[in-house]
Amino acid sequence: MNHPVFDLEGAAEALRSRLAEADRVLIAAGAGLSAAGYDYGDEDRFRELFPALHGLGLRSRYLVGVPLPPELLWGYWAVHIGDIRFSPAPNPLYQQLRALVGGTDHWVMTSNVDGLFARSGFAPDRIFTPQGDYGRYQCATPCTPAVWGSEPLVARLLAVYDPGTDAVCDLGALPRCPNCGGEVEINVRVGPEFVDAPYRPAHRRLPDWLGAAPSGTRLLILEFGAGFNTPGVIRWPGEQLTRRFPRARLVRVNPTRPETPADLCDRALPVPVDAQRLLDALTATLPAPEPAVTSRRPRSSR
Repeated sequence: MNHPVFDLEGAAEALRSRLAEADRVLIAAGAGLSAAGYDYGDEDRFRELFPALHGLGLRSRYLVGVPLPPELLWGYWAVHIGDIRFSPAPNPLYQQLRALVGGTDHWVMTSNVDGLFARSGFAPDRIFTPQGDYGRYQCATPCTPAVWGSEPLVARLLAVYDPGTDAVCDLGALPRCPNCGGEVEINVRVGPEFVDAPYRPAHRRLPDWLGAAPSGTRLLILEFGAGFNTPGVIRWPGEQLTRRFPRARLVRVNPTRPETPADLCDRALPVPVDAQRLLDALTATLPAPEPAVTSRRPRSSR
């Protein structure tokens, strides 16, 4: 059976038009976007970073919930978070995305916990990360709604990390809760113990931003890499917002699950390629990004 060839240039041109018309842009990003910068499923990279864990039969960084002894678990977290979260360099793909939205009034909603949006030029106070942040850790109980920055913890663990065994070789360096002395975990949403206090302010500000928009606002929702692992976090809310605003448009960029609801067919653009291919097609001739603070009023409110 012959399958139609996807017209990437046509999709890029359509998206350029939608961007030019948009009063506001909501970037909705799932795991597929970060995979374009850091492939969690890359077995070769996993073997390079974690030879001992690879020898135990593990093959990717998707280790949440895998039972490991504390010295191996925290050895993994230290290397993984140091590599993913605290690398000082911005990510080129995210910089392309920042250039794409330019000075248009925008927000980010993402299930990714790697901090790449803030590290690549997006205003930190306009990023909602409901699944947490590798940059924080919490009490595992939790005994308190407080969280603590993980960068000093990662540095301390890496100082006593043995790359031959993938383990923290000084058990005294294993982290404990500063409040109760109990076990701790990275502040990402895994179960009901997740401490969401750091994310509540953005959880309030994003609906306020959306609620302040007139009903006729031309809202463009750019969704990248949001599948069905946690569709209620990114994918379904984007569809609901498209229905809420009569002039909203949804662009769904996903190489494996680009389909859009039938009732949105005239206002949704499915793009069955990865984010990098689309952004390369879109940003070849774009100017440099404007400063990260995006306080410009939407055109429809003037």
